[in-house]
Parts: sequence; C-alpha cells; structure tokens
Amino acid sequence: MRNSNDDTQLLLFEDDILTEQLRRKDTEKIVNVASIPQRSPFRYPGGKTWLVPRLREWLGSRKNKPKTFIEPFAGGGIISLTVAFELLADHVIMVEYDEGVAAVWKTILGKENEWLANKILTFELCRKTAIAELDKHPTSARQLAFQTLLRNRINHGGILAPGSGFIKNGENGKGIASRWYPETIVKRIRHIKTLRRSIDFVQGDGIETMLRYKDDKNVVFFIDPPYTAAGKKAGRRLYKYNVIDHDKLFRVARELAGDFLMTYDNANGIHELADKYDFDTHPISMKNTHHAKMTELLIGRNLDWVK
Repeated sequence: MRNSNDDTQLLLFEDDILTEQLRRKDTEKIVNVASIPQRSPFRYPGGKTWLVPRLREWLGSRKNKPKTFIEPFAGGGIISLTVAFELLADHVIMVEYDEGVAAVWKTILGKENEWLANKILTFELCRKTAIAELDKHPTSARQLAFQTLLRNRINHGGILAPGSGFIKNGENGKGIASRWYPETIVKRIRHIKTLRRSIDFVQGDGIETMLRYKDDKNVVFFIDPPYTAAGKKAGRRLYKYNVIDHDKLFRVARELAGDFLMTYDNANGIHELADKYDFDTHPISMKNTHHAKMTELLIGRNLDWVK
C-alpha cells in the first residue's frame, strides 16, 4: 500500500528532469515563468513562480537545511509548496489573512480536500451557474473555498479584490471557461494533500507571525507583502486586504534571528527602506506568462549567493 511519502516521492521523480534543467539555468538573467512546475491551484496576481530557481539557490547556499520555513503572506502559495515538495525545509508554515484564500488552504490541507476536488470536477461552468454560485452566502469553509477558487479562475487576471469582473473573451473565445481546467486544478489539490504532515496553515496577520518566531534561529522567512509602498493603487485593485505598514515590516525583518528573503517592486521607495535598515538588494529580471520582461527586487541581509 502506498502512503503519502510514496506519493510525494513520485511527484519529485516526475519533476526531476525539469528541476535539474532549471537549476542549470539559474545563472541566466531572465526566468520564464512558463518553464517552472505549476503546483498552486490559484491564478494569482503578483505570483512568485519566477522566483523558484532563486529560492532553490538561496536555500541551497545555506550550511544546513532550515528546520522551519515560514511564508507570512502566502497568497497563491507557490513558494511554500515548492519548499514542501522539494524537501527544502523540514517543515513549512503558510500564513494568509484573506478569509477566502485561507479557506482554500484550510480545505486543501484538511479533511474536506476530496469534497472540494469533487465539487470542482462536477461543477458545470457557464456564466449563469457561476453567478448563481457566487451569489450564495457561504455557510462553511469548504463552500467559501470553492467560491474563492471559482472567482479566482473566472475573474479577469485572477483578481479577487471587490469590483473585479469576469473574463470577457478569454482564450480562444472561451470566455469565463478559458482558465477553468477542472482536472488540472484537482490534480494539484490532490498532490498538495500528500503534504499535509509537512505543512501547517495559519489564518492571521503575517507580521504578527514573524514576531512570534523572531527569536528562533532555525526559522527562515520568505516575505512577499500584498503590494509595495510604491504601488498602493495597484494594491487596492489586486487585493482585498491591501494595507500594510511597510516600515514596520522592514523593522521586524531586521529583528529576526533567522534568515529571510524579501521581494518587492524595484522602486525608489523600496530602495530607501532597504538603505534605512541596512539591507542588501539585488534586481532580478523575469518574464511573466505573457513573456513581458519585468524586474523585481530581492532584499536580504546578504545576497552574495545571487550576485
């Protein structure tokens, strides 16, 4: 009989060739996100798929594998999932404040995983059924989880913030169904289920979680807040909860006993904050799923591993 460890090893084996190819390309200037294994059920604005090769490089540069890896602003969770699937840390803690996104992770990592999978597989998507489903008041975490994934998959750009509308034309004129791939979403959900023993999920404030673990040298943090101090308008458009004290976040990061890696937009205001707290910075070029070249900023105490 196969257990969850067997399933995890099988998934690792399936990704071995691609993973090795990506590691050999770590020194390339631009990362194409289409080349990275997709593990999250979300289509997430500001997703960090592009960072996966750098994540491996960062954690691989350390003398010892981290005991605990914490992502205080988990969102779509690709970073935490990569750490868990590739055994880059002994344990992973995902933190998310948004109640809808939190319901998804609670359900996937909990006992209602298969209910959610079956609901996705059997849902007959069209504009009428989508509106009817999203008009319902969720009475359970699993129902809220389904509504959140549905909204994420059929809204323009995957945006969950209030006011976001459905995809109009979509891929090949398929409209709202153009990003609804039930079998693919369910496959990812069931894969994640195999990691339940190695991932804990916390619904709460990311900075408060950082403070809770700030004195533990065996904890490393990946910090990617919902929007930058330089992009408040974009934050309101993309995220339901989009207010954060960036100066406090940097101050708390300086107090961490363990290592951390932070990502922000490459903007003047962010460079000023990094200088204020004597952090190292390094710009990273990447391509989004539309092959547009973009630059983001890595921030840490010492980024010699990437330079």
